[in-house]
Amino acid sequence: MSSVFYRTAKKHYPLAVRAEGMYIYDQDNKPYLDMSGGAAVSCLGHQHEKVVTVLCGQIKQMSFAHTAFFSNQPQEELAERLAEKFSQDDAKVYFTSGGSEANETAIKMAWQYWRTKGLISKQKIISRVHSYHGNTLATLSASGNLPRRRVMGDLLLEWPRIDPCYAYRYQANKESLQEYGLRSANLLESMILQEGAENIAAFIAEPVVGASLGVVPAAPGYFTRIRQICDQYDILLIADEIMCGTGRTGTFFAHQQEGFVPDIVTLAKGLAGGYQPLAATIASSQVHQVLQDSNTGFSHGHTYVGHASACAAGLAVLNVIDEERLLEKVMQQGDNLQLALQKNFGHMDYIGDIRGRGLFRGIEIVADKASKKPFADERKITANLHKLTMKHGLICYPGGGSEIDGLGSHILLAPPFIIEDQHIELLIKKLTAIFTELFDG
Repeated sequence: MSSVFYRTAKKHYPLAVRAEGMYIYDQDNKPYLDMSGGAAVSCLGHQHEKVVTVLCGQIKQMSFAHTAFFSNQPQEELAERLAEKFSQDDAKVYFTSGGSEANETAIKMAWQYWRTKGLISKQKIISRVHSYHGNTLATLSASGNLPRRRVMGDLLLEWPRIDPCYAYRYQANKESLQEYGLRSANLLESMILQEGAENIAAFIAEPVVGASLGVVPAAPGYFTRIRQICDQYDILLIADEIMCGTGRTGTFFAHQQEGFVPDIVTLAKGLAGGYQPLAATIASSQVHQVLQDSNTGFSHGHTYVGHASACAAGLAVLNVIDEERLLEKVMQQGDNLQLALQKNFGHMDYIGDIRGRGLFRGIEIVADKASKKPFADERKITANLHKLTMKHGLICYPGGGSEIDGLGSHILLAPPFIIEDQHIELLIKKLTAIFTELFDG
């Protein structure tokens, strides 16, 4: 009997014992092709020699020095690199250990920003239905992931939410993508007017929605209009790039493809590639300056803020991405992946949509292609997908909604940036067998 408090009760977990490149191996030496990087984490694959060498060197020199007393060179260098990549000068970077902490930090920054400016009523965070921003109470309050919210009952803060920009299900007939994007963005203005701009601290959104919807990019012009609305009503704009950032969509920041600059952006997952727990909250110079001018500065902290070994891993990951020109490969192989998925599965009766950007792709599964109706909950499509993918030695991210939420199940794909053509071919082979067993078995 294991003493581990597993995240899912009564589930058998194989024991991972080693990993290399695109594969993880269990105790029976069974290989699992990692086509989601766990949860969009392993952007460089497993055991990348350059990252491991840097990390081991840092640990030998100094693993940890609490940043309430010291800074450290990896933190300083990584912050400088991230600030240089941000779209405006003089951004500042706050390091934490995971995405929930990064978004919690962003929310607290927004709250304290307005409090410092004397606008203490600006406290609410507007988000979107079917979003996911973390598992702390504040970040889950800001999330629109309905199944995860239901589990918490009435403990969460009830903040306002608007519909997502989700063309597959919300675009009207005879409405262009641009027209739909504008209509969808204007929902934010309507919500602000309903709640009162004097009560709204920030709007938080994923530039490409990850876990809750299965890789849904916004319609053209959506975020440009969102930025205009936030500026008009004096509301901060937080870009949650926990999953879609750090090069996942082909540019370092996902918002760079959307033509807007957020006030705060959060990164995690691929930032240290799974080699260490690491996340970052990047604040614009305006947000940082206001907080620094206050009497208390930014009142917030965690024990592992700016952890030296974690930041060393993050710096090594960024170096590999830049030196090996991996963003170019993300775009090229992302196109190849989309074409392969569309060619092999786009015609299937149960595949409703195949979408994404770069090496961030989603396959939505529906019971009826014409009506886009989801499978009945009792079919347990998502749970069965997870069992079948593991059976066939494939790591991907099955998830999504249910009949009660009006959403199909989905498979999220976020393979390492080192993916080659043969890995795409093997993915297609495994998915073909999985779909055959799921739908025809």
